[in-house]
Amino acid sequence: MAPGRHLKGGIAPPQKTIAIIPAGGAGRRMAAGQAKQYIRLRGRPILAHTLQAFEDSRLIDEIILVVPETDVPRVRRNIVDAFDFKKVTAVIPGGRERQDSVRNGLGSVGDDCRVVVVHDGVRPFPSFGLIRRVVEEARRGRAAVAGVLASDTVKRADPDGIVLETLDRQELWLIQTPQAFPVAMLKEAYRRACDENYYGTDDASLVERAGYPVVIIPGDSRNIKITTREDLALAEHIPAPVRRRSGRS
Repeated sequence: MAPGRHLKGGIAPPQKTIAIIPAGGAGRRMAAGQAKQYIRLRGRPILAHTLQAFEDSRLIDEIILVVPETDVPRVRRNIVDAFDFKKVTAVIPGGRERQDSVRNGLGSVGDDCRVVVVHDGVRPFPSFGLIRRVVEEARRGRAAVAGVLASDTVKRADPDGIVLETLDRQELWLIQTPQAFPVAMLKEAYRRACDENYYGTDDASLVERAGYPVVIIPGDSRNIKITTREDLALAEHIPAPVRRRSGRS
């Protein structure tokens, strides 16, 4: 039954899963003369690879793309229209920080949404299975993030570089995106953060701060975020997820 259709005694609960893709970085560390999300990877902008993963996932109903305000017209023309991304329902201006951009994206989420997935615009290789697993957790009412266990020894040091302790890496996770949330939970977390002028390091940190538990879904070392030239060189050798035309993913 479609979202919003009437049932006996009321209206069906919202069912849509909407992806918010913040892509507002300036790419200073890349030093490529343009924002990193527009750099070509295998003949396509990095952002186009990212959007393709969510376009092809059958669990994603809509995509809200957030980019720098001055880039909105050319992103619509050169990426959304050029690569025929039909699920992109809005291209909206971002804010000063990533958190501001995601908040702008949340403002475009309608009442028919059940789950919001947030994913970095320059993380082009999320697998379909990973998208599915975080979405399924959020549909059960829990916040879910992708992450990989730390593989190196991790030490805590003082400002002078003197080691204070060696941490147990079996308890340390490197958090990625996608991150998925029941929409009401994420909106409440963002409202509280905005009211208190608090900026976190990712979306899940706002949800944690609002008092909700967050579950980690084992991620993928290939799900890299491209921020440096070394990352770009590595990405050239990572196979893109196989495109799926059927099934639940």
